[in-house]
Amino acid sequence: MAEQMQFKVETAPFDARFPYTNQARNCWQNYCDYFRCIDRKGEDFEPCNWFRKNYLSLCPRKWVEDWDSQRDEGTFAGKLK
Repeated sequence: MAEQMQFKVETAPFDARFPYTNQARNCWQNYCDYFRCIDRKGEDFEPCNWFRKNYLSLCPRKWVEDWDSQRDEGTFAGKLK
């Protein structure tokens, strides 16, 4: 008998600051909040992962890859500090 794996699928919870269908701003805000959080509290601070989980759920992978590259190059448009 094959062993079955179970996955818990979750998405970002409702955020009253972004009540409409287009979640691009919510994606952007969670991405920026995650990096602000780890800048202030460190990567080991578990509550920062809430923002990470949300942006990974909301943002297209291509956007995240582009923003990561921009952060590495120092050309990211958002304020992270």
